Formats: sequence, structure tokens, C-alpha cells
Amino acid sequence: MPGSDWRPLGGADFAQLAEARIAAHYAAQWLARAARAFIPARPDDSHTNLGWDEAFGGFVTHKLQGARLGLKLPGLALALMEGDGGTPSQLFPLDGRVDADAHAWLGQEMRALGLDAKKLDAPSPYEMPAHAIAKGAAYAATRLAGALDELAAWFANAEISLGRLGQEYAANKLQVSPLRCWPHHFDLAVLISLDASGEHARSVNAGLSPGDESYN
Repeated sequence: MPGSDWRPLGGADFAQLAEARIAAHYAAQWLARAARAFIPARPDDSHTNLGWDEAFGGFVTHKLQGARLGLKLPGLALALMEGDGGTPSQLFPLDGRVDADAHAWLGQEMRALGLDAKKLDAPSPYEMPAHAIAKGAAYAATRLAGALDELAAWFANAEISLGRLGQEYAANKLQVSPLRCWPHHFDLAVLISLDASGEHARSVNAGLSPGDESYN
């Protein structure tokens, strides 16, 4: 796609790509935890979904207390982004660190915003795929650097493709949801409603799955 922002794909090793995806999926749960704790709940759980920020190179939450929490995929780092800008005011690289370290950093940042950090301890409503990170293993962002860059390119390209798709359907007067990443499955998707709301209303969900426990 000459002249576009489309990123070339480098064909990272599949085993490393899968490992990078799982590590990023685990890291994204810190964004989901903060969203469940500090953003008013919505019936469809959409308060926990994430947006792709191309300039930042990762996912960001909806606003919480005037700030957003982000996960930068290249390098795998948590970030606090205050105000409307996309430049992090605080960055916490996860390489060589464990979830207990991420919990301590995030709690400190939330307390600085005047929020009750104890709310981060609420249990997740879903289970994560089994992985050593859940048992205290450290994130290995340096070893997975190439695969994390590749994963970021997948999501960046998906935002381009799915964004254009949504615009085309919206131009045809169909209702199109915002393009968001859902932290449960770590997929980036848009919902296109084909009918007006009702019991038998039809819809199409178009998106990117970077893999899961069924399709590695």
C-alpha cells in the first residue's frame, strides 16, 4: 500500500510471536484492572475496552480521573498519559519485572491521582490462559523485541483496514461501533449492525485476533 501508513510485516518466528502475544495479553490486564476499578461500569463491559493509539504505539484506556493508562507494545511498557496528549508522563518498562512490580507501580500512580489503589485487587471476571507470568515469572521484552514489534504492526495495520471498513459501512447508513480492543480475548474489532435494534437484529463482527489458546 504505497503512500499509506501500512506497516511491512517481517514474518517473526511463530513461537516467539505467540509468546509475545501472551505476554502483551497479560500486560494489558493492568489496563483492564484500572478500567474496572476507576471507570464507571457499562452493561456491555465497554468501559474496559481499549483504543489503539498509533502515535503511542500501543493501547490506551478510556479516561480515568483525567488520565489514561497505556500499554506500549514495542518494548512492552505501561504508561500513564495525563490530559489529552499521547506523550506518557510516566513510563514503566516491564522487561525483567514481574506482575507484583507492575501492581506496585500502578498503585502508586493511582494514589497520586487521588484514587483508591486497593480497588485494583478486585478479581478478574474471566480467566487468563495459563502462563508462567501468572506464577511470578518476569516479562522478557528484550528477548521478544522483534516479535513485539511485529505484533504492534499487526494491530496498527488492523486499525487501518478495520477503520476503512467501518467508514464504508457508516457511509451506507449502517450503525458501526467504535474500533476497540477487548482485553478478555485481546482482539481488535468493530461491530456492524445490519438491522435496527430488536430481538432478531443481525450484526457482523469484523476484527483481528492475534491468536489464542485454540489458534496459537
